[in-house]
This record gives sequence, structure tokens and C-alpha cells, in this order.
Amino acid sequence: MAEDKLGFLKNFPDINAEPLWTVMEAMVPPNPSPKAVPYVWEYQKMRPALIESGKQIKAEEAERRVLMLINPTMSKLLFFINDTCSLNMFITTEAPCTTDTLYAGLQLINPGEVAPAHRHRAFALRFIIEGERGFTAVEGEKIYMERGDVILTPPWQWHDHGHEGKDVMIWLDGLDLPMFQYIPVNFAELYSEPRYPSSPAENSSLKFPWAPVQAALDSTGDASYASYTYKKPDGSPLSYIIGGEAERIGANSVSPQRRETCSKVFHVYGGSGYSEVEDGKGNKTILKWTKSDTFAVPAWSGITHHNEGTETAYLFAFNDKPLLDNLALYRAQQ
Repeated sequence: MAEDKLGFLKNFPDINAEPLWTVMEAMVPPNPSPKAVPYVWEYQKMRPALIESGKQIKAEEAERRVLMLINPTMSKLLFFINDTCSLNMFITTEAPCTTDTLYAGLQLINPGEVAPAHRHRAFALRFIIEGERGFTAVEGEKIYMERGDVILTPPWQWHDHGHEGKDVMIWLDGLDLPMFQYIPVNFAELYSEPRYPSSPAENSSLKFPWAPVQAALDSTGDASYASYTYKKPDGSPLSYIIGGEAERIGANSVSPQRRETCSKVFHVYGGSGYSEVEDGKGNKTILKWTKSDTFAVPAWSGITHHNEGTETAYLFAFNDKPLLDNLALYRAQQ
């Protein structure tokens, strides 16, 4: 719109108002327009950085030794020259976003360490990538970790992490932290001691082992593809905001395309392949992945997984579908 037509606003300098008609399409777009883009975090590149963080940063210094997986379009890079004339870089972001509504990070704990007990309003889940004899203690339940486990931390429950094994433990964190940038009501609190009192829990309702999930995937669908939805014992999603799912893509197979309003963070439990991601405008991105990689898929993206190898591929993902269901905003197109 011509600038002279907006000149009348200069006569009202103190109203703190702007014309909607100049930004109507941005405010009410014809299709969802997430800020996040499809992206892969390769584990072979991430793991050395995690290992080095374990050498450089003590658990008590970090509280949680995590490398956040920040979507490249949702961060800002700040560079400056310090007094020694070397280049320093800081990464800042309005929210620790992996997608517009989901946060993911890779967390490492060394043998003998304790990540101190705290609690927060955000919901969290962990997908265990590697290691043995690590544990998460949640409200008194000491839950030992094994590869492929999903372990929940419901909101405002005391939890800490420890490690009784001989090598590093690494897992994928999934939280709803970006939501608190729009609904600023998050709280967090440190416990008075490093550990919250707990005892081993053999059959915790907060732990979802991988073996039953893979068994369900292998016994349903056809040879090319199957999907699985994580549910709590009462049949409800993992949380009010975050849900979990898993997929099997058979050898030399292709999944059906799925397009949903929910965004997703995938983790490759096993196998290799690539995903074709198509945004709402028809632009396509190819994400190549292999075992232990993590990749983000924004809302309203058409997703097709390809497995051109001779081994079955298994994917875990967490999503924001429960949030959209609760707000009557979920929509799927197949």
C-alpha cells in the first residue's frame, strides 16, 4: 500500500497501533507458515562435541550438560573480537527451539556423576541413545536406562540423573519449552540436596522400553511400513502437549506420505535412509539420516521416508499433536 495513504497515522503518534491491512497475509496466511526448517543433526558430528563437553564442563557447573539442537532459522549468531584479537561467537535465540513448538537436546552424563535434582513446569521425555546403568529418578522412582527407552518426567516432579556404569550415557531430551515463550508461566526449583530420595522401580509407568515397540511394529502393517503411537497405561498421550510415535520402514521400501499440522523431532533408532520433506508451498528438502541421527520436521510438512538399504529402519519421534488435539487445531492430509 502506498506510503502516503498511511500518512494519517503520523497525526496519532501516541496510540501504539498499527494497520492490520498491511500485514493481513502474514497474520492470517493461506497455509501454516512455520519459522523452522527441516534439518538433520548428525550423531557422528554431535558425539565428539558431547564427549568434549563431558571433559570440560563439570556436572555441578552445568546442572544439565546438554547441547541444544537449535533450528538454523531460529537462532542468531553474534560475533565479536575480544582483547586478544581472537574471534568469539555467541549463539542467542529467543527460545531454544528445534521446531516452533518443540525443544530437543542431547544430554551426556559421565560415570559416577549426578545431575542434581530439580523440578519445572515443562514436561520432558528422554530417548536413550547409548550407555548402560544410567538412571533417571522421578519423584522417588529410580528408573534405569537402556537404549531405546522412553522415560517421562511429568511437570513439577522432582527428578535427577545419575550413572553407575562404566562409559558415558547419552540421550535425547524432548521438552515443550518453546511454549513458555508464548505462555510465560514456567517455574523451576532446585532441590535442597543433589539427589531426591529414591529407590529402584522395576515396572515404572514412566518407562517405555523399546522391545515391545519394535515387536508391535514388526507384527503390524505390511512388509514396507508400520507405525506405532506411544500411550500411557490409561490410553492417553504421553502428555497434554507432547506425544510419541515410532515408524518402521522395511528394506528397499518407501513410507506413505503424511502431512499433519503437528511438528516432529525424529531420532533414528536403527537403519539408514532419507526423508523427503515438502512444505506447504511445494518446496522439497531431502534429509539423509543414519543410526542415532536426529532430524526436525516443521508443521504442515509432507513427509515421505525412503529406505534404499537391505536393513529395516526404525524411527522414534516426539510431536506436539496432543497440544493441537486439545486446541482443536490438529489436521492431517494423506
